[in-house]
Amino acid sequence: MASIRNLVIVLGDQLDMTLSALDDFDPAQDAIWMAENETEATHVWCHHKRLVLFFSAMRHHRDALIDRGFEVIYHALTPDRRRDSGRDFGEILSARINERRPQRLVMTECGDLRVHRLLDATARAHDIALQVRPDRHFYCDLDTFEEWAAGRDGLVLEYFYRMMRRRHDVLMDGDEPEGGAWNFDKDNRESFGRDGPGDIPAPRQFRPDEITHDVADMVAARYAEHPGAYEGFDLPVTRQEARAALRDFIDHRLSRFGPYQDALWTDLHYGYHSRLSAALNLHLLDPRECVDAAVAAYRDGTVALNSVEGFVRQILGWREFVRGVYWQQMPGYAQRNALRADLPVPAFYWDGDTDMACVGDAMGNVLANGYAHHIQRLMILGLFALNAGVHPHAFHDWHMAMYLDAIDWVSLPNALGMSQFGDGGLLGTKPYCASGNYVNKMSNYCKNCRFDHRQATGDKACPVTTLYWDFLDRNAKTFEGNHRMVFQLKNLEKKRADEPLMSAIRDQASNLRQRIADGERI
Repeated sequence: MASIRNLVIVLGDQLDMTLSALDDFDPAQDAIWMAENETEATHVWCHHKRLVLFFSAMRHHRDALIDRGFEVIYHALTPDRRRDSGRDFGEILSARINERRPQRLVMTECGDLRVHRLLDATARAHDIALQVRPDRHFYCDLDTFEEWAAGRDGLVLEYFYRMMRRRHDVLMDGDEPEGGAWNFDKDNRESFGRDGPGDIPAPRQFRPDEITHDVADMVAARYAEHPGAYEGFDLPVTRQEARAALRDFIDHRLSRFGPYQDALWTDLHYGYHSRLSAALNLHLLDPRECVDAAVAAYRDGTVALNSVEGFVRQILGWREFVRGVYWQQMPGYAQRNALRADLPVPAFYWDGDTDMACVGDAMGNVLANGYAHHIQRLMILGLFALNAGVHPHAFHDWHMAMYLDAIDWVSLPNALGMSQFGDGGLLGTKPYCASGNYVNKMSNYCKNCRFDHRQATGDKACPVTTLYWDFLDRNAKTFEGNHRMVFQLKNLEKKRADEPLMSAIRDQASNLRQRIADGERI
């Protein structure tokens, strides 16, 4: 077989027809390479729906590329592992390099340092050039983030967000923010109240096609022991479907997203949230079209500014910020463990078997849908893990396994950093620790729980509350001097003044932590 000029690598989270790696593609001289592989399916214990989403979206993108005249060399997994051409990207790519003898490999910046290193090592082993092009999907390229971060004492989202708003003229009135404020957090912290959320339009569902069913059969055959299930799969797997999902959110849920973005309620899986993060992170959607659609809804008077700004902040602000932090701080960031946490992820984070109503409900969502909105992630599942002292990288690995939208660049800063404070405050200036009182304020969980959120000791003590006081007690010296922790540390001192009570809290927390270490249910 004649050699080719460029072998263009397209990864599973780069499903974009405008990908920079495709610039100057010549069908007469070039070919595209895509590969499903065992390592990417098993390096963490991936949820069934996560595997189906990635592989189905990849196969649909492959077919769309072929329809446009691209040659695509595609490695598909089958139920029979013996038919695999290799276990990982490196082994499978090596076989294709030997077969097609490209002059050069071309790729767009990937979202995982581990994958980048593997592809780079493969190119070096074959003494072939690897050209890595910028990822235009993001508003902020990595050089711009480095320039912004240079010389700063700390990396603060708010300052980055304001820079991005100005640079891209989003929700701006001249040089000032639309509405006279950069954020409307004070308007966006409502709970559902006693009457609950009422009827909320569900996200649009998409019927699985033959490609998706074939992928699901393969996943069931190869990865039957993995968590979650395929049943109920209704996610967008093509760009056309992803755009329809965006339109559905803008038309039916964005208007109330702002006030209720932090609200929780039993069996409410999506609330007013967009459910667009997986489509965004696979590059089926461009962040600009999401932001532009939301801003247009504000401009035409259909959606209030607080809801639009809250949505824009997540995409233009937080999403771009964590990507910049990931690539600036890696590889050392992955080893950070500022609080020296050492517990494994609780067993009930894999099967949902717990008496805690809040954790049980959130895990029900994760197991059924591979999803939890940001408050369930941060202030239910992340909160309990933080209070207990789960190792931050173990928590990240779990997050990568269980969430459909998890890519290393977005998961590591969010899970290890923001949620578990493993980076010591680089991403968030204080740990997101709280007692069961917070859960009670923002949800109806505590009303239906066998534990009492007000109690830290005794048979009915809320494990979140017990572990919260123990978390502060264990880490008090670390937080000395943190002005955002003053109030919580003063409350800890009041607890410590009652030595018998504090001793009882420590004993009960020690028992809980041991049960987690032993893999027991709580």
